[in-house]
Amino acid sequence: MSSIFTKIISGEIPSYKIAEDDNFIAFLDVNPNAKGHTLCVPKQEIDKIFDLNENLYLGLMQFSRKIAIALEKAVPCKRIGMAVIGLEVPHAHVHLIPLNEMDEMRFQNKVALSKEEFEHLVTEIQRFL
Repeated sequence: MSSIFTKIISGEIPSYKIAEDDNFIAFLDVNPNAKGHTLCVPKQEIDKIFDLNENLYLGLMQFSRKIAIALEKAVPCKRIGMAVIGLEVPHAHVHLIPLNEMDEMRFQNKVALSKEEFEHLVTEIQRFL
């Protein structure tokens, strides 16, 4: 059965897409820890990040870095945190989270954003890509 990320990649489920290339996609997390929380996902559905072949793994890190640099310019924060958890969706992915305090990395406190706020964030981040 396809993961929710595979359904986002195929367009079955809508997303707030920031960027994509042949191998990866970046989109805003709809249940964010902080404003701008972004997911970077390989298009190939592989459950665990360390099961990615070396080229795909390194490509995911390069893609994530590009997104993180744009994200930090678009969303005021002290830095961009990166996490790989992997338990919530069986599809390798990287969380990029604008941080002003450590609690934003704990995946306990969530922020609510309107559709308009999500759409504005996409536009702002894309300006810096």
